[in-house]
Amino acid sequence: MSARRSKGSAPFAKGCAPSTPFLCGVDEAGRGPLAGAVYAAAVILDPARPVPGLADSKLLDGPRRDALAVAIRRDALAWAVATATVAEIDAMNILRASLEAMARAIDALGVDPGEVAVDGLHVPRTRWPSRAIVKGDRLVPAISAASILAKTARDEEMVSLDARFPGYGFARHKGYPTAEHLAALRALGPCEIHRRTFGPVREAIAQHRLPW
Repeated sequence: MSARRSKGSAPFAKGCAPSTPFLCGVDEAGRGPLAGAVYAAAVILDPARPVPGLADSKLLDGPRRDALAVAIRRDALAWAVATATVAEIDAMNILRASLEAMARAIDALGVDPGEVAVDGLHVPRTRWPSRAIVKGDRLVPAISAASILAKTARDEEMVSLDARFPGYGFARHKGYPTAEHLAALRALGPCEIHRRTFGPVREAIAQHRLPW
């Protein structure tokens, strides 16, 4: 099995065809931030190569998340990470964009899952049997794995964007509406990766009288 980096909305993917159908866990990262894409991951774990310590990514510290992400990419039967862009978020709303990112991640697996289990209340478009599980990222290991991959991939991208858009603190708050971020929005106005339909960004656009 080899990992591949693909173009478009599925920046990372790895897959191999299992001999029997397996559960695909799906989760997203980045619904709440004011900036940056929303990320989603789909993971089919290998029963023969369990990954110890899987948990909801929000309950793990950064070093532990990063270590688990490496183990998941190495040992899972299949995994993929996909995104929906800021423009898509503004065009279709954050819920629909999150579901679209999830669907793209499932499609990028290159493997036919037996069932898709999604964290939360909603399921994305998919031709496979699927179910939504509230707090699934704490209850289903494959969803926990997906939450970790989505979170670490998004965090890495926001650190990279911090260098392109200095002054906002993206490397620290990852686009979430912290006091630091809100102060930077008021002082600098929004940049091109801000979600223009989100309230604080709309207010900053009006404040700076931007033609958006």
